[in-house]
This record gives sequence, structure tokens and C-alpha cells, in this order.
Amino acid sequence: QTHAAAEHLVTEVNGKRFEIFVHAPEPVHKRHRAKQGASGASTGTALTSPMQGTVVKIAVEDGQSVEAGELIVVIEAMKMEQPLNAHRAGVVKNLSATIGETVSSGSTLCDIIDA
Repeated sequence: QTHAAAEHLVTEVNGKRFEIFVHAPEPVHKRHRAKQGASGASTGTALTSPMQGTVVKIAVEDGQSVEAGELIVVIEAMKMEQPLNAHRAGVVKNLSATIGETVSSGSTLCDIIDA
């Protein structure tokens, strides 16, 4: 075997010296996946929950103007918090989420309409 493409390591265990050659595998090219928006399956004006969970924070009020990407609510699922951001700029209407409420996947939390 050739050690030309291997990394050479030297270690000592209980007073004994060991030489180790670590062969690097062929480089793996990662495939880049498109980021999934935190707004879940929100389309049109409705901001919907991407999963079942409990509403732990509401960052806006009904009638408030928001920019795309601005935090709207935070849902906790499986002990992890999932921030839900505005999928478009506009005005928050029909905000139905309340803190402590359990929401199901796909349920509408609010609408974001044109200003």
C-alpha cells in the first residue's frame, strides 16, 4: 500500500509509539437543497402552521404592518421552537392564534393582506 495520499499521525499510548496512516476517502460533493421557508406552506394571504404545536409567542397585533420575513408567531413542537415569519409584506388581519393554544398542521394563524 502507498501512503502518499494518507495523513500521517503519530501517537503514544502507555509508552508505546504508534504511527497511523489515515486514508482520506474520495471527496463527497454535497447537494445543496433549497431552504424551506419558516412560513411553512403559506400561500396567498394565509399564514399557516407547518406542523402541530403550541403557540408560545405572538410578535404582532391584528392590524399591524409587517415586512416579508418579519416574525409573526413562535410555535413549540417536540420541545423545539419554530419561528413563523411573514411570507409577504402587508397588514396582519384575522390573527386567530393565542398563547398556549394548540394548532394543527395547516391551520391558518392569520392573513397578511396588501396594505
